[in-house]
Parts: sequence; C-alpha cells; structure tokens
Amino acid sequence: MRVAGVQDAKFVHPDLSHRAVARLLVVLSASSGCLDVFCVTQLGGFFASVITGNLVQLGHNLVAVDPRLLSGGSVAVGGYAVGVAAGTLPLRHAGLGWRSRTQLVTAAQVLILVGVAGGWWATGGRPGYPASLVLLFAAATASGIQSVVTISSGIPHATTTYLTGSLTSIVRGVVFDPHRFAAGAAGTARLLGLLGGAVLGAVVLRVAPLWAPALAAALVAAVLATAIAISRSRRLPSRSPGEDEQQDHREDRADQHRAEAAQAIGEEDEHGGRGTHR
Repeated sequence: MRVAGVQDAKFVHPDLSHRAVARLLVVLSASSGCLDVFCVTQLGGFFASVITGNLVQLGHNLVAVDPRLLSGGSVAVGGYAVGVAAGTLPLRHAGLGWRSRTQLVTAAQVLILVGVAGGWWATGGRPGYPASLVLLFAAATASGIQSVVTISSGIPHATTTYLTGSLTSIVRGVVFDPHRFAAGAAGTARLLGLLGGAVLGAVVLRVAPLWAPALAAALVAAVLATAIAISRSRRLPSRSPGEDEQQDHREDRADQHRAEAAQAIGEEDEHGGRGTHR
C-alpha cells in the first residue's frame, strides 16, 4: 500500500485538468443540495453534510433530553466523520488532483448512495425509526467521502458540501476589489449548484418521492462516468509528447494564477488589518 501511494504521488499531472474538475465539483454540489433536502425533510430534520447545523440541533436536544433527536444528531455527525476517515485513507499518499484513486473513492460514494436509495425504496418511502437512522448514517458517510474528494481535487479552498466559507470568500473578494469577482466565479458556480440541487431535490420529493435519494446517486454517478471518460481521452496518443507537455504547462500556469489571485485577497486583508491598528 505504501509503495502504491508513493507511486501515485510521483505523477506530476493528474488525470483531469483544473477546468474539468471545477465543472465536476459544481455537479457534486448539486448532489449535496439534493441529498440534504432529502435528509432534512425525510430523516428527522438532520443534514447529511452541514455538520454545523447538526451540532446546533444536537446541543439543543441535549437540553430538551429527547433520546430520538439525540440519536439522530449523533448518527449524522458520526456518519460524516466515518466518511471523512474512509475517504482519507486511500487518498492520503496520492498527490492533489483528480486521479485514478479519486475515481475509486467516488465509486464507493456512489455505491453508498445507491444503498440509501434502495433502502428508501424498500421501505416504500416510510422507514421506521431504526431504518431512518441507518439511512441517515449512510447519507452522512457519503457526504464525508465527497468532502475528502473535493479537498483532494487540487482546487484551492473548494468545497461542495459546506459552502459558508465559499460565500465568505466571494463577498470579501468583491468588497476588496469588484474587478476580481471572476476569481470567485468557481465558488459562485458551486453555490448555485447547491441551490439548484436543493430545488431539484424538492421538486422530485413532491412529484416522485421514492426517487428523491436516487437523484443524488445519479448525479455523483454522472460525475464519475464523466471523469473516467475524460481521463481515458487524455491518455490517448492524439498529440505528440511535446504538445502534451505544453498543454500541461499552460494548465499549470493558469492554476497558479488562480491560486495567486485568491491569495492576494488574503494578503490585502492582512495589510488592511495592520493599517487599522496603527
């Protein structure tokens, strides 16, 4: 396992380009919005990915001393933690970027979401209390895995499950320099993807409630299928080695410029803070 991890880390260029990964993360954000709508409305009012909200509800339920709600909050937070651990183990020695290991971890997430959809279908959309806890745990585990996939995707500060930080960065960037709004375009797209996924999930719950969790699984499966197709096309000898190196170099420079633009916002904030304290 250790040798394989070292070999993965030696790859300079990932299987997918920065631009392709950024677009796939928008779809993952949509799947997160869809899954959270399902969990909040059908599985006891807890999120699959928004751990902040789950902890607040858990704290409230500690005072209310409601065993059922306490169990739901604990299951949601615990399932997410298990997902993060499960996603981190196979990716801990791999380099940043979307790689073959990333696809394997994403495939595991798809299987878990298919299990959630199958469990929901088997209970006719009316699971009992124990079954609801199992479904919530599985959904939270899938969200934890997705968070790890997003962090390891190679895009700085990207998230697809908890987007409070993305909104904060976008607003701060516009306040510092409105002309740099383009630097936060990827974060804006993920925010809109989350909102769109939530709306789509709510519509499916109204029209065909038995298919609601299947939609989240389908979105992640589409991301996986697209990533596999793109990675295979990039491996085809359609260009000479020199052209491949030039294209990879251009992509690396573009990624570096985006990272420098995001870092510049933080540096301006630091300088501004110093000026305030003088």
